Amino acid sequence: MLFPVVLLILFGVIQGALYFHGRNVAMAAAEQGVRAARADGQTDRAGTAAGQARQFLADTGELNNLTGLSITPEVGAETVRVTVSARTVSLLPGIPGPAISQTASGDIERFTTGGDR
Repeated sequence: MLFPVVLLILFGVIQGALYFHGRNVAMAAAEQGVRAARADGQTDRAGTAAGQARQFLADTGELNNLTGLSITPEVGAETVRVTVSARTVSLLPGIPGPAISQTASGDIERFTTGGDR
């Protein structure tokens, strides 16, 4: 009777670790997209943000660990926001992993002169 309980706790701990790892990776990808899109001189900020976020996930090998991936850049007049949504890996076959969504935002960089403040 004790062994099934231990297994349930072990699987719960591992699934929790996978969930938090997925959240951290999604946040890092969103931040990378924002960093790239904030730079002065960008012509397609939304495309740059989405491309850099996806490239970050590819470079770290996490594209296979996040299913249903959605990268949504929002570019305003002064800010850029990137939301990365997906599902993490599930330990139980046939049951989707927990959903995650992380958003990062930042001001668009621009050069100003003394009178533009």
